[in-house]
Amino acid sequence: MKTEQNTRLGIWLMIATSVIFALQDGISRHLGATYNIYMVVMIRFWFFTGFATILAARSPGGLRAATRSHYPLTQFFRGGLLVAEVCVMVLAFINLGLIESHAVFTCFPLLVAALSGPVLGEKVGWRRWSAIGVGFVGMLVILQPGIAVFSPWALVPLGASLMFALYSLLTRLVARKDAASVSFFWTGLGGAVLITPPGLWFWEPMSRGDWGWMLALCCTAILGHWLLIRAYAVAEASAIQPFAYLQLAFISLLGITLFGEVLRLNVIIGAALVVAAGIFTLWRQHVRAKADIRSSSSS
Repeated sequence: MKTEQNTRLGIWLMIATSVIFALQDGISRHLGATYNIYMVVMIRFWFFTGFATILAARSPGGLRAATRSHYPLTQFFRGGLLVAEVCVMVLAFINLGLIESHAVFTCFPLLVAALSGPVLGEKVGWRRWSAIGVGFVGMLVILQPGIAVFSPWALVPLGASLMFALYSLLTRLVARKDAASVSFFWTGLGGAVLITPPGLWFWEPMSRGDWGWMLALCCTAILGHWLLIRAYAVAEASAIQPFAYLQLAFISLLGITLFGEVLRLNVIIGAALVVAAGIFTLWRQHVRAKADIRSSSSS
C-alpha cells in the first residue's frame, strides 16, 4: 500500500514537473527571441548553481563532500553538455517553434538506448533496437524529408536531443561512484563556468518587465528540478518516466494559444510513434533491470 501511494505521488510530481518545464520553455522562447541567448542561459544557470549549492550544503557532508567527485573531468563535461543543449534548444524554439522542437526532441530516450552500448557497455537486445527503428520512422514522419519542404532548423533540436542523451548516459556513468548531490552540484558549476564568458560578452540591457520574466524563468527552472528530484525520491524512475512525455502536450497547448503555432497532422502521428517507442524502451530497460537483480540475488 505504501509503495502504491508513493508511486501515485511520484506520478503527480512528474506531471507537475512537465507543466513547470513547459512554462519554462515558453518563457525561454520569449526571452531568447528578444535578448541574446547566451546572456539568458547564463543568468538561468547562475540561479541553478545557487540552488545546487544550497542543496549540496544541506546534504550529508555538505559542500566539501559535493566537490569530491571520482570523475571531475566527466562531471565538468556533463555541465558543459547541458548548458550547450539548453542554448541549442532555445535557438530551436525561436526558429522552429515549441511544438515541432519538442516533437523532434522526444527521441532522446531512443538515442540513450542506442548509445548505451558504446558508452556504458550495456547490451541492447533486438526488442529495443526494434523500438529504436519505430522511433526513427516517427522522426521521418515529423521531418518529412523529400515530401515537404525540409527545414534545416529541424536538425537543431535533433542535435539537442543527441547532446541530452549523451548527458544522460554520462550521468548514469558517474552515478557508479558519485552521489546524486555531487552530480547535481557539478552540473550547475560546470554549466555556469562555461556559459559565463560568452554570456557576459553578449550582455545587453533588459527591460524591467523582462527582468520579471527572467526571474520567472529562474524560478521555474529551480522548481522544476526540485519537483523532479522529489518525484524520483518517492517512486521508481521506470514507473513515472513515461509521464514526462506529457510535457509535449503542455508545450503544444502553449505553442498554439500563446505563440500562434499550428499542430500539423504529421507531427501528431510522428510524435505518437516516437513516444510509444520511447515508453516501450523504458519498459524493456525496467524488465532487464529486474532480471539482473533476480539473477544476482540467486547467485
